[in-house]
Amino acid sequence: MTHEAGIPLGIRFKLLSDTPQDSAAQVVGDVVVGDYRDLDTLRAFARGCDVITFDHEHVPTEHLRALEADGIPVRPGPDALVHAQDKGVMRARLTAMGVPCPRHRIVADPQDVAAFAAEGGGGFPVVLKTVRGGYDGKGVWVVRSAEEAAEPFKAGVPVLAEEKVDFVRELAANVVRSPHGQAVAYPVVESRQVDGVCDTVIAPAPGLSEELALHAEQLALTIAKELGVVGHLAVELFETRDGRVLVNELAMRPHNSGHWSMDGAVTSQFANHVRAVLDLPLGDPRPRAKWTAMVNVLGGDYPDMYSAYLHCMARDPQLKIHMYGKDVKPGRKVGHVNTYGDDLDDVLERARHAAGYLRGTITE
Repeated sequence: MTHEAGIPLGIRFKLLSDTPQDSAAQVVGDVVVGDYRDLDTLRAFARGCDVITFDHEHVPTEHLRALEADGIPVRPGPDALVHAQDKGVMRARLTAMGVPCPRHRIVADPQDVAAFAAEGGGGFPVVLKTVRGGYDGKGVWVVRSAEEAAEPFKAGVPVLAEEKVDFVRELAANVVRSPHGQAVAYPVVESRQVDGVCDTVIAPAPGLSEELALHAEQLALTIAKELGVVGHLAVELFETRDGRVLVNELAMRPHNSGHWSMDGAVTSQFANHVRAVLDLPLGDPRPRAKWTAMVNVLGGDYPDMYSAYLHCMARDPQLKIHMYGKDVKPGRKVGHVNTYGDDLDDVLERARHAAGYLRGTITE
């Protein structure tokens, strides 16, 4: 989708891909198949590139520093990206900045988890996260006793304990920042999760006060500036029952909570990420319609896709379908749909029906 955004600008992409079957490898012309964890592979790939950017945060921080030392622009740079790679580093830095976060600390073992739970009178349950790796609910555990807390420590990496926040809903503030400091903010969205995986995004977040929306946008812009982010930054937030927002996670790349912008904003997150990485003027992030809904298409028992397209497109000529060319696995994000309009209930119903029909869980 980032490649798609660069095509109208005549931008040539070179892709380092795990396999020839990866989504981007199916559309980018210049593909190198290799391991992003291998420094020699990265260095060979980077030769001739004007700038390096990412679609995930897992490239080792020290390898990115080596590329910078070789004179290759890396955006976002390792000093920023480490805050999306390492949850412990992220929490420490945001806390030092005064950014509101859940109560947290690094824990050493299950007994330490129990001690953390007792601090501040919070008690169990407690959320445990491996500080590196993990997404879509992976690498995250909700534990209700010290006995349940053993599993996260088996990975042999540091574990972060956090209070289980009593929140009303999850929000996301998406911003884009360029190397010379220009920044834009998209409307704050509501993100609805099912089994730890994003299911639905509504833009803008329904019922969010203007005051809290502006606060969340400013919070994201401040984080982007203070961390030196270049490109897209998604700040995932909890809206608490007492009317505050707490930062949950950071992602420094185009993000699922911004996929609605492909059809619902004047300039999509992908187009603005490309512009930012190349230090071009950023585009207008404002929405095109009163409401836009994005619903993910998750892996299931697929019907014939041609028949599914016939049904969905005939039923809703305004529907926008985006499929990723991924192998179907249960619960895996293999595409998404976007709908938009003036009636939120109608917009949501159209998106949910289309996503369900494409997945095969709705048959009429």
